[in-house]
Amino acid sequence: MSSVLKENEVGIYALGGLGEIGKNMYCIEYLNQIFIVDCGLLFPDERLLGIDAIVPDFTYLKENESKIVGLFITHGHEDHIGGIPYLLQQVKIKKIYASGVAVELIQDKLSEIALDKPNIIEYKSNHKFKFNDITVSFIRMTHSIPDAFAICFHTPYGNIIHSGDFKFDFTPLGPATEYDKLTRLSDEGVLCLLADSTNALVEGFTISERKVYSSLRDIFDHIEGRALIATFASNLYRVQQIIDISIKFKRHVAVFGRSMEKTIEIGQNAGLIKAKKDTFITADQINNYPPNQVTILCTGSQGEPLAALSRIANGTHKFIKTIPGDTVIFSSSPIPGNNAGVNKTINQLFRNGVNVITNSPLTDVHTSGHAASGELKLMQSLVKPKHFIPIHGEYRMLVAHMAIAMECGCRPDNIFVIDNGTVVAFSDEGARIAGSVHTGLTYIDGTIVGDLNSAIIKERRILSEDGMVSIVVTINEKSKEIMMEPTIISRGFVYMKSSEDLTKQIATTAYYHAREELDKSQSINQVAIKNVIINNVAKLIEDKTNRKPLIIVSTMIV
Repeated sequence: MSSVLKENEVGIYALGGLGEIGKNMYCIEYLNQIFIVDCGLLFPDERLLGIDAIVPDFTYLKENESKIVGLFITHGHEDHIGGIPYLLQQVKIKKIYASGVAVELIQDKLSEIALDKPNIIEYKSNHKFKFNDITVSFIRMTHSIPDAFAICFHTPYGNIIHSGDFKFDFTPLGPATEYDKLTRLSDEGVLCLLADSTNALVEGFTISERKVYSSLRDIFDHIEGRALIATFASNLYRVQQIIDISIKFKRHVAVFGRSMEKTIEIGQNAGLIKAKKDTFITADQINNYPPNQVTILCTGSQGEPLAALSRIANGTHKFIKTIPGDTVIFSSSPIPGNNAGVNKTINQLFRNGVNVITNSPLTDVHTSGHAASGELKLMQSLVKPKHFIPIHGEYRMLVAHMAIAMECGCRPDNIFVIDNGTVVAFSDEGARIAGSVHTGLTYIDGTIVGDLNSAIIKERRILSEDGMVSIVVTINEKSKEIMMEPTIISRGFVYMKSSEDLTKQIATTAYYHAREELDKSQSINQVAIKNVIINNVAKLIEDKTNRKPLIIVSTMIV
């Protein structure tokens, strides 16, 4: 890093989380110390076929492992802690600093991997940790999961505040934001603020979680059959609200979805989910109660194909089918990119003849955990940062957040809208773009971590869109003769029985160019034969069909 940061400069950069919603990972670097904030994952869209998740490329941290002081966690959402098991497979992290329910969630993740476990230090709001010339402190914030914090790095040049995910809820269900700490840090001098940009394009203020409680209570008052409600499993406040409302209306709660079951278990252990034992019922007990005494709490609010609600909607769930009189409530809003899946689930539910309620101005069954523009302005006014780096959001959100900061008086040349890997350096002389560190994507496919490159993803996409053509060429080793017409196999490209002319042309082209390549040398060069067949067959297929299937050539030497 010496080639990027000058001596005594403080560097700030992201390995993930800029220009995207997910895989949040930010670093503060000073005097051979690296402080990592969060290590999240990103769920793939439909273009990344077969990919389970995406995490940052950890190469830079691996190369600078000896400098890492620790990993500091702002809160327990997957886009902030989901990458930790994959990080630990590549980089030795001695200490993880986390608070409250995030500790439980991280411990649960680490229990599933056979690695030396780092020391997890649970911090409280009043804790401070000193590392040479940098002290780390914490500010309690309000978010859609308990125990969410901003983190402050007290440096020789001023305070650097990372907001974490936050909103300013003036009637929160849990502890309130520590506004006094934010103003005290402002009085000390805030060198740079890194703040959540997710809702920078949303006007006004995010509605309070208490408003959602009132709306859900009013809706439950009119439901005569079963209530099926899907929400984010990690939103423990919402989950508790749903349980409380079910108890109020004398309903028993059945829980479906692995993540929902696990989160409720962790929430109960942490004292955040409270209900009598007989509140919860199992799948085989549901039919023991009238429909108006049952609430089904499940995953699937984002239309995930394998989540509980999606399987209930399409009739493939092992235990639950929709029945007339059911009311399904989506206590969520689609994450960008998930609209198609959500709409598909909603349409299927309507086909099943059930009532469906989604979030709208008339039915406030969801509220965001992220600050809208009014709250972002309030953050700027409370903190009064000299420099500002918008984080956590798509590029358009970062730009909108920049405009908000300028509106609040932050100078344009003190605002840095940067990409992952770009290093902003601070010193007595001011701030500058110092260069960049290595960054990128790591694809997670089952148990495979990082071995999937862009070429493999491209091949999967080709297979999904244009199919595959397999060509088998059999060659006699002694005579160098092609023993029979090449065998052609099509998968997802054309139906061979109705495309005999094209299949014949492919076989003829493969034979001709294989024969031509064999005549060029005394030995059998299998690589050259495969390449010449692929190039010429690809040209033929594109000319005839305007498609580009994946072409695989096998040479059998007998």
